[in-house]
Amino acid sequence: MKKDLQFLHLIKDGSKPFSGWDFSYITDTDRVRSDLLSWSYGSMAKQLIGSASSMLDMGTGGGEFLSMLRPFPKAVFATEGYKPNVEIAKKRLEPLGVKVAAIEDDHNLPFDNHQFDLILNKHESYSPKEVRRMMKVNGVLLTQQVGGTDCWGINESLEAPYNHEFENWNVTTAKQELENSGFEVLFSKEEYPIQRFYDVGALVYYLKAIPWQIPDFEVLTYEKRLLDIHKFIQTNGFFDVKQHRFVLKARAT
Repeated sequence: MKKDLQFLHLIKDGSKPFSGWDFSYITDTDRVRSDLLSWSYGSMAKQLIGSASSMLDMGTGGGEFLSMLRPFPKAVFATEGYKPNVEIAKKRLEPLGVKVAAIEDDHNLPFDNHQFDLILNKHESYSPKEVRRMMKVNGVLLTQQVGGTDCWGINESLEAPYNHEFENWNVTTAKQELENSGFEVLFSKEEYPIQRFYDVGALVYYLKAIPWQIPDFEVLTYEKRLLDIHKFIQTNGFFDVKQHRFVLKARAT
């Protein structure tokens, strides 16, 4: 059987190393695009930072996003739970005055009670009670989350198992948890934007960067279905899946 050389080239390209939380290799080249959300987490965060005196960025990745939100308050901290990212974040953020802490447990963070008047959290897990412990009264939490059914179309197309552990993680559940932990939710919204892949190599790169989507993902394991997606893209121009995003802004009471 003759090998599809274009397919093999794209698969090899998709195996390039990924570091920090930087998808520019496939996003800046327009190989992947996502529909716009009706809100801007960055704009919301920027406005809140302007009136904060002490803040924490949870799950900072390699610090790429946080570094672009300057100027910072006097006291700025960041956490990161993925060990390969910790040194990347420190190298980027500590020269900017940000103290970076490596963490392992969402329920036991190395900060004082009532230390922050602003906590940011983009796509990071958290314990509502622990966040409330660290928050000053009237302090604000802003979080954008990836919902539990995010990109299930990838799993379906690859005939890969779904991660049902977080299936019910949505804006309603998150809002109830915060309200039960001493927060007043000021704003919440949930949407399902389309994510579009223009080549199968970009899909492979994406799946290697987010191993929780398909924990056992290996190209050889899913090669047949990846080839099917490659052929689908050749015929239709793209491969679409539905993302799951929600945002919450809450005040500590």
